[in-house]
Amino acid sequence: MSDEIIIHTDGGCSGNPGPGGWAIVVEADGVKKQLSGGDAMTTNNKMELTAAINALSVVKNTPSFAGRKVIVHIDSQYVKNGITVWIKGWKAKGWKTADKKPVKNQELWGVLDELNSSLDVDWVWVKGHAGEEDNELCDSLCQMEIKKFQK
Repeated sequence: MSDEIIIHTDGGCSGNPGPGGWAIVVEADGVKKQLSGGDAMTTNNKMELTAAINALSVVKNTPSFAGRKVIVHIDSQYVKNGITVWIKGWKAKGWKTADKKPVKNQELWGVLDELNSSLDVDWVWVKGHAGEEDNELCDSLCQMEIKKFQK
């Protein structure tokens, strides 16, 4: 049995902005758990970030996961690049982008950065809608959440 915690995340919305959903699948010790949620009016990027935050929050708040390697499979280049590369520059520039504009979703990036910094996380980009089982499951959970807000 692997000591790693394997996570898949997804987020999206219908219209951008529009009703949105996020979902995660956390696999550890041979058990898979799903969690999802949504918002009546949001953006794709906010939902992708919310999925990642919820995933790392589960790890942080599960005592038996303490000290274990976390592998996050994510189909959002925005979140993967943001948390692994761009965030260092944003923080150094006072949360400004390369073109000196305020970083969008800074409050969510701050939460994700705090969680990411407190855990041993590897971020792995996966192509969305490419048949990867848990990524597809997250996508379908997102779609179910979005439907809850559609009339």
